[in-house]
Amino acid sequence: MTTPSSERWSDLTARVGSALAMIVVGLGGIYLGGPVFHVLVALICGVMAWELVGMLNPSNRGARMQMGLLVGAASLASIYLPVGFALPVLLAPALVGFGQLEKHRTIFMCFTVMIMLAGFGLTQVRDDFGFGWLMWLVLVVVITDVVGYFAGRAIGGPKFWPKVSPKKTWSGTAAGWIGAAAVGFLFSINTGVGLQLVGVSVAMSMASQMGDIAESGMKRRLGVKDSSNLIPGHGGLLDRFDGMLGAALFLLIIGQFLTITPSLS
Repeated sequence: MTTPSSERWSDLTARVGSALAMIVVGLGGIYLGGPVFHVLVALICGVMAWELVGMLNPSNRGARMQMGLLVGAASLASIYLPVGFALPVLLAPALVGFGQLEKHRTIFMCFTVMIMLAGFGLTQVRDDFGFGWLMWLVLVVVITDVVGYFAGRAIGGPKFWPKVSPKKTWSGTAAGWIGAAAVGFLFSINTGVGLQLVGVSVAMSMASQMGDIAESGMKRRLGVKDSSNLIPGHGGLLDRFDGMLGAALFLLIIGQFLTITPSLS
């Protein structure tokens, strides 16, 4: 007999197995850096664009494949261009898709810009500041998600936004902030940033949650549950990396105000 408690944790096995596989691939790419990481990020960006078009305009399979390839290629090319030339390359796919899709064009444009800039931001952090600082970013996002998942299901309580994301609770949301603060504190011990990194980590955790909320709101509006079924227990890459989009974009914007050195690489 299935109990409410068992239903609450029913997807845990699939989520853990998929998460372990993603951790192995992700850590390998981050550790190797360089062209390997660049290609990995480009592939992820391309697949997310493919999923995005699939949700917005599922009948147009041609546009789905074209935009996935275009976003992946533009993401990879932008890494090897001077910033002044990289910027138009990063924005071009959003405008190209805007002209191809028949509906939900504004949603496509906004999310595609997020995907492109977030991917660019991730590669810049790895290339300019090294393995350690990119791991800080990844850990903040992962801990926010993992701690929020377990705390939300164990503690429960008031829902964060029940009409859009019925499983998210305020307890899980706040627990994610606490987990991010702990990551920031640990990384601040051996860096020159100091305890300000705790506040930055919490803010980045919030940005991660905003990315998650934005994707949830889009899916609710479109009437879809997952961006795709590529990852058992997680849906698609856009479902898994929505928080990373928000966090990476946030770091790209506020990075100029932070004193970060490659001391962790």
